Amino acid sequence: MTRATAATSASLTPRQVWVRVRGLLLALLLLVVAAIVLASVRSGDQHGRLDPRSADRYGSRAVAELLKDRGVSVQVATTLREATARLGPDTTLLVTSPDLLAPEQQDRLRAAAEDSAGRTVLLAAGPSSVSTLVPGVGAESAGSVVPRDPECPLPAARAAGDVETGGFRYIAGGSATTSCFPSNGLPTLLLVEQGAGDTVLLGSPDLLRNDRLANRGNASLALQLLGSRPHLVWYLPSLADTSAVGDGGDGAGDGRSFTDLIPRGWLWGTLQLALAAVLAAIWRARRLGPLVAERLPVAIRASESTEGRARLYRRANARDRAADSLRTASRARIAPLIGVPSRDAHSPSVLVPALSARLGTTDDSIQALLFGPVPADDAALVRLADQLDTLEREVRTS
Repeated sequence: MTRATAATSASLTPRQVWVRVRGLLLALLLLVVAAIVLASVRSGDQHGRLDPRSADRYGSRAVAELLKDRGVSVQVATTLREATARLGPDTTLLVTSPDLLAPEQQDRLRAAAEDSAGRTVLLAAGPSSVSTLVPGVGAESAGSVVPRDPECPLPAARAAGDVETGGFRYIAGGSATTSCFPSNGLPTLLLVEQGAGDTVLLGSPDLLRNDRLANRGNASLALQLLGSRPHLVWYLPSLADTSAVGDGGDGAGDGRSFTDLIPRGWLWGTLQLALAAVLAAIWRARRLGPLVAERLPVAIRASESTEGRARLYRRANARDRAADSLRTASRARIAPLIGVPSRDAHSPSVLVPALSARLGTTDDSIQALLFGPVPADDAALVRLADQLDTLEREVRTS
């Protein structure tokens, strides 16, 4: 019997490999270039919302520069450990997103602020954080940000006049509080006296944005609230900050597991991605029930059908099914030629002895060819096809 050469029709040429992967490589190249360009563009003045280094519309570089001109030093902190380490009686701590802090971080921040005897300014502190950071105070929605009159004796508010506030309004029953800029009877700015220091709750951070600082009395109020001490610590909380979470805040030797160190936002994000993947899998499922036979609207040539099935076998790497199809078809064609009934065409005990007697070969070689193991690779599958063709030709000519 003849043997197929190493280069077969099932082997991919370098050109075919290049044609298949060039689209993916081009997409990856464009993605890398876009990422580099985006990183270059955003690495300058843009740092994020309410960032004192950011010059875009949602940044707060303008108010930071005004404070520096007035002699106030502005220090940016991105972790709770950095922020609390710089507190003191001559320091104002500005927390841009208190709701991003975990409960353990909120407790540590409140204790550090009380011990410092300085000023703490909380921007848009909602119900999830205000009750911990400022005990005895509640928060609820105040609606949109609009100009409001101070309607309070606080000198900073009276000097600023009407200011754009909103977001949250606060409920406090203590006497050591000053309520300003009310919304339906409740203040959107609340100053709470806490020992030698104080805490300012501002319902919306919009007045610190670059695009709103020049509106009405926004700049005046911002400078007076943040410039009452010579030092300002501008704390930008984030979900990636795991400092002070757990025992001692040093992140070592506290018995926490790996999942305890993952910020809550990442866990929820992973759950949402998993749910999206399941829904996408259901949406893209090829079939969700039994196969249904359907008559084709047009006649298809046998060669096209054979080639299409072969491509499907190849894509699924189903050499076992391909080999079984080749052997079954060969046995069905050979059996009538050697006088074996069709019902025994696939019986090794009947077909193999009859075929060996016809060709004068051993039973083992015929058994291995017609009923042997699955080919190990594509080249072996092609060799099997060639050998079956040779066997059929020998039977027809014998």
